[in-house]
Order: sequence, then C-alpha cells, then structure tokens
Amino acid sequence: MGASTPPATTPSQTVGPFYALPGGILWAEGPEVVADGTPGSFLLRGRLLDGAGDPIPDGVVEIWQADARGRFDHPDDPRPESSSWQGFGRCPTDADGEFWFRTVKPGPLPAPGGATEAPHINVTVLARGMLNRVVTRVYFPDEEQANAADPVLSTVDPARRGTLLATPDDQGYRFDIRIQGDDETVFFAI
Repeated sequence: MGASTPPATTPSQTVGPFYALPGGILWAEGPEVVADGTPGSFLLRGRLLDGAGDPIPDGVVEIWQADARGRFDHPDDPRPESSSWQGFGRCPTDADGEFWFRTVKPGPLPAPGGATEAPHINVTVLARGMLNRVVTRVYFPDEEQANAADPVLSTVDPARRGTLLATPDDQGYRFDIRIQGDDETVFFAI
C-alpha cells in the first residue's frame, strides 16, 4: 500500500496567510494613504518583529488616521466640517518584516469631556499564528505637550510609552512593532 497525500490545509484549519492569495485583502496602492508629492507627506516605515526580535515576513499592518486638520470621514465625527479623508492604508511585511506607508501627519482630535488627543496614527497588526489582531498607536516625538495631555497615552506606564513613539529618520518616521518579549509594543484592548 502506497503513501497517501494528506489533504490540503483549508482556511478553517489555519489562520493564514490567505491575504496573499488572488482576491485577498491586499491591493497595490495599499501603503499609499496619500499620493507621492502630496504637501506634507512622508514615509512611515518600520519592521514587524516577534518576541525573539526576528522579523515576521508574512504579516499585515494597517493604519487609520485623521487628516492634517484632525478630521475623519466618519458618521461618529460630530463636527460639521469633517472631511472626505479616508486615511486608511494596508501593507504586507516583506521577508525582513519591513512595512511602509506614505501619509501625512494627522491633526489633534477632540476627545470625550473636552480633552484633546495628540496627533497619532492607529495601527492594526495581523499575522500568522495570531487568532486576534492587535491594535496600537503611533505618536510623534515633536508633539511633547500634546502627548503629555493625551488621555490615552497618559494611561500607559511611563516606562513603556517609548514603544508608542515614532523616531524621525531621513524619509519621515520609523516605527518598529514588537509583538511580544523585551520592549514589546504597547497594545490596546478595544
């Protein structure tokens, strides 16, 4: 009796990465939140790393953010001057765990109780072996006063806040995401 071939893995048996298949969740312009040459645009680049510091080559990083005035095109934004800004991007990681987005710096946002959130970019990470996405934020180091008053950032242990700050580089900002281990990025339960 010869050896039989095991059945193919189906989506119900594994988490993925099925996003890379034709008709998956990726599209060519996914990292381009704004077009090249948009005034104020920059690259937000980083690496997705596991607990040992090794790159995660088959992850997906998504961002969602306000426009430069702090506006969203969303029905929950009560301001009459909300924009048509979508502010969404999606990028797969490469063999070195690298991802990138071309975007603009968001403006500050109103928060409940009259507070103001510092300019930030919301980040979602999906990867093989993760049953649930993880969510974090990117804050900007040149917004010290706004960051100090931010109602979300102020809930984070001061010793860990650095994991949420981007680092300026020659093309814009760098933001590495560490899923677990030493220097794990702070993730939020939402």
